[in-house]
Amino acid sequence: MRVEQKAPSILRRPLTGRLVIATHNSGKLAEMRELLAPFRIETISAGDVGLDEPEETGTSFGENARIKARAAALASALPAFADDSGLVVEALGGAPGIHSARWAGPDRNFSRAMTEIEDKLRAAGAITPESRKAHFVSALCLAWPDGHLEEFEDRVDGTLVWPPRGDKGFGYDPIFLPDGYTRTFGEMTSEEKHGLPPARNQAEWSPVSRPDRAPNEKVGTRPDAKPDASFADRVPLGLGLSHRARAFRKLAEACLEQ
Repeated sequence: MRVEQKAPSILRRPLTGRLVIATHNSGKLAEMRELLAPFRIETISAGDVGLDEPEETGTSFGENARIKARAAALASALPAFADDSGLVVEALGGAPGIHSARWAGPDRNFSRAMTEIEDKLRAAGAITPESRKAHFVSALCLAWPDGHLEEFEDRVDGTLVWPPRGDKGFGYDPIFLPDGYTRTFGEMTSEEKHGLPPARNQAEWSPVSRPDRAPNEKVGTRPDAKPDASFADRVPLGLGLSHRARAFRKLAEACLEQ
C-alpha cells in the first residue's frame, strides 16, 4: 500500500517585542506603522536609533529589502522590518523599477520624477490607457540579529494617468490608478489604499457609495477591533489593495497571527 507523503510545513518565526522599521522615507514609515498598529508591535525607526541607509546593491526588490533589513537588525541588535518597492512601467521596459526612489533624486522630488515618466511615455507614443499599464511591487523582509529571515512580496496592477491627481499618499501615488477604480492612490485615504475587507467580514462593514467610485469599489467603516479579536478582525486591510498591504497580509498571516 502506497502511503502519500505530506509536504513538510514551513515553520515561521513569530514577531514579538520591539521592531526597527528600516526606512528613512517618512511616507513609507507612516504606512508601515499603520499596518503594524493592530498587532501592538512597538516600533522604532532607523532614524530613531541613528542607523545609516545601506547601499542598495541588489538586482531585485527582494534583494534590496533583505539588504536593508539585515543591516538594521545587525546594527540595532533588534528584529528589523524593511520594504523595497517601486513602480514598474511596461512601456518603459520596467523602469523605474528598483530605481524608483533614485529617479526622485536625493531631494526626493517625486513631482519631477513623475514628470520624467510622463515625458518618456509620450516620447514612446504611450498615450492611450492600454499603452500606459504599470504595477507597483512591494517586497517585505523581516530580519533577526541571528540571521533568520522572513520574506514576502506582492503587487498591484493599474494604469498611469496624467496630470497627477490627489495630494494623499506619497511617491508616485498621484499618477497610479489601480485596476477597477476611478481614483488614484493619491486621491485615496490610507484606509482605502490599504484595501477592502475580506468577504467573510463584509457584513460587519457599512458600504459607502459615491458617484466617483467604480461599481465594484466599496469602502467600509469598521468598528474598533478588540485586543482579543480574531486575525481577520484585527487586520484593517482585508484582502489588500495596495502592493504593500497585500505583501503585509502575507507577512501578518505568517508571523503575526496568534
